[in-house]
Amino acid sequence: MKNLTFILLAAVFLNLSGCASTTNDSVAGVKRTQFMLMPASQVVGMSSQAYTQTLQESQKKNTLNTDKTQLARVRNISNRLIAQVGVFRPDAVQWKWEINVDKSDQVNAYCMPGGKIMVLTGLIDQLKATDDELGAVIGHEIAHALREHGRERMSQAYVQQFGLQALGAIITKGSSSAVGNASTQAAGLGSQLFFALPNGREQEREADKIGLELSARAGFNPEAAITLWQKMNALGGAKPPEFFSTHPANENRIADLRTLVPKVKPLYEASKSK
Repeated sequence: MKNLTFILLAAVFLNLSGCASTTNDSVAGVKRTQFMLMPASQVVGMSSQAYTQTLQESQKKNTLNTDKTQLARVRNISNRLIAQVGVFRPDAVQWKWEINVDKSDQVNAYCMPGGKIMVLTGLIDQLKATDDELGAVIGHEIAHALREHGRERMSQAYVQQFGLQALGAIITKGSSSAVGNASTQAAGLGSQLFFALPNGREQEREADKIGLELSARAGFNPEAAITLWQKMNALGGAKPPEFFSTHPANENRIADLRTLVPKVKPLYEASKSK
């Protein structure tokens, strides 16, 4: 009976504390209520540990920040975007942002919880990306971090892995063996949970919207998001239908971006006139 009471109390606590929108409403119009189960501090800690491990592995392979001109370009673009994050959430201005570039053929970039950015050189080299296009893709990745999509994914996976009771005990600082076992296992899951669990389609759409507004406010032409995905579409070849994928189909994504561009274009024009 005591265990049942604890689980019910934990469930109530989690529902009360977990339902919120992580970002302010803005031109992008993203205000979905999010169900956040894991403590933000724990997710950031796990992600920072995973990011540090990635940096160490890249350093051993001599692939980290090898092109200083390229690194300076990526950091300049990223810092312009970071300067605008306070519009969506003021606390993000104080995050310990890091920006690095890894030499790789992969066409990819990511921003881990807490503001840890990595751009892989395949994104730049294979797409022949312009500054505006890099602003679009890095803005998109920063938007994932602002919305704490990684925390959402980790929360779902954590509950499935360890159960509501263990999670509730961690949040309420319990001391059961379940808490100890869950905490120990969780310490090594940061990288796995972040990289292995894809963003859902709704999360991708949110990142498109916020990322587009973020890049426009930073002075990057929002129309570059369209050309970016056109290049990605040409590079990617055949893709499964949207129904079978967690990501929006490229043609649907491009159509949505075309609708969004006029909404944020005034922000871009205003930034250019400053």
